[in-house]
Amino acid sequence: MNKKYLSADQIAFFNANGYLTVEDIITPDEVELYKAIYNDFLSEKIDVGANRSDLGDGLGKSKSKENITQIMWPSDFVKELVNMPYHQRALAISRELIGDDAEMDFDMLINKAAYSNTITPWHQDEAYWLNVPDKRANSCWLALDEATVDNGCMWFVPGSNLKEVRPHRFAGKAGGALTCDATEEEGIYVELKPGSCTFHQGRTLHYSRGNSTGSDRRAFILNFRPAEMIRYERERGFDHGRNNAGDRKLKNDDFKS
Repeated sequence: MNKKYLSADQIAFFNANGYLTVEDIITPDEVELYKAIYNDFLSEKIDVGANRSDLGDGLGKSKSKENITQIMWPSDFVKELVNMPYHQRALAISRELIGDDAEMDFDMLINKAAYSNTITPWHQDEAYWLNVPDKRANSCWLALDEATVDNGCMWFVPGSNLKEVRPHRFAGKAGGALTCDATEEEGIYVELKPGSCTFHQGRTLHYSRGNSTGSDRRAFILNFRPAEMIRYERERGFDHGRNNAGDRKLKNDDFKS
């Protein structure tokens, strides 16, 4: 029998509120292992080419360094990641949350460096994606450093998963991050210790403040959706930046639920 990680109450909370906190998805020793791999990406010991970008381009003040470092598809460059504890446990939990047909759609690293002070704007992940027939999807956001309000922990708007996708627009220069109208007054913040995570649905409104502290805020994100919907995306050339082509050609008209 496959191990069950969640209670019925946790699943009900996720369905009603659109997010869920899961403590200690990886152990302290595993956190250190993932930090070492993560740092190899940040230092460019692992060269990812065009899969690295500044998610905060046009949003932050710095033009000489990355405001928010985003690295897409780290498991393409360190292939053993998909068989390591985080990917495997997050997949098992995702199947409890959205169905046994869930598979990993993509993974990414998002780092907010010390004193980078750049917000991740309010948005719904679904606004970035193709209009797939089956909307089931969730993302797991793992903290490798203590995630606090001051360094950029996640904020969610409870219940936004049950409403329509809000109109989105480019937050900075054309082609950069998307945003929509929302405020902290609507939301709730979730601070995490290293090794703990949140899961949130594709339609759940979320954002994070900039990092105003003296240390990094490293997050490792995995996204899951039904295997058939992953095939649907790939057949239409949508691979979440894997080949750095099709995704970047999307226009405003594509940002629909």
